[in-house]
Amino acid sequence: MKRIKLTVAYDGTDYCGWQIQPNGITVEEVLNRNLSELTGEEITVTGASRTDSGVHAQGNVAVFDSDTTIPPERIAYAVNRKLPEDIVVIRSEEVPGDWHPRYQETEKTYEYHILNREMPDPVRRRDTYFVSYPLDLEAMRRAAAYLKGEHDFKSFCNAHTDVQDTVRTIYDLDIIRSGDLVTVRIRGNGFLYNMVRIIVGTLVRVGRGFYSPGQVKEILEAKERTSAGVTAPPQGLVLVKIDYPGTGT
Repeated sequence: MKRIKLTVAYDGTDYCGWQIQPNGITVEEVLNRNLSELTGEEITVTGASRTDSGVHAQGNVAVFDSDTTIPPERIAYAVNRKLPEDIVVIRSEEVPGDWHPRYQETEKTYEYHILNREMPDPVRRRDTYFVSYPLDLEAMRRAAAYLKGEHDFKSFCNAHTDVQDTVRTIYDLDIIRSGDLVTVRIRGNGFLYNMVRIIVGTLVRVGRGFYSPGQVKEILEAKERTSAGVTAPPQGLVLVKIDYPGTGT
């Protein structure tokens, strides 16, 4: 029995998120079905990040166990011939049998893409959040500086999240403009439910002048979801990569 690690990219537009659920098709469900057909076994993948409905990924991680004779590094090529074009396994490799994508130290990198122009672009409607109002990026950057480091991010967490520990560490939080596209790039040791999207929604409020940069510090210290801005829509969010420092994987 081998444990196989997959690095998976997908356009999440037409999926009800990663995790299997009764109300619609999910990325996990599609992977399970196609890997089972490929190997002739009943395959169940375990993912590192349970992305929400409409959220995309360039580097989500999953593992599964199999007795298949297909070389681990060739599984990506074989299963991609079966998968729909909006899901791609970009790498497959063998890892130790006790390696788990969630139960160890990680660093996750997300990007959130904002199309900031007067009129929407129908070509970018599936992967950006359209904001027609001018954004003050310098104010957004000053606000973002308050969020770097280790903090209790309870204000930036969905109110219905069932977690006891809301302390997380953000290592980097950069805001970059290239033409009409504003990218919020954030790297941390973990993220709460909707945390990145609430941070972006709050920073957009700063960029539009509704909050001052200093108010973000007050929002953080309030530890109350109603203090922060709205949750930005899912289509602008991409899970770029998941790193496992020190593990060699």
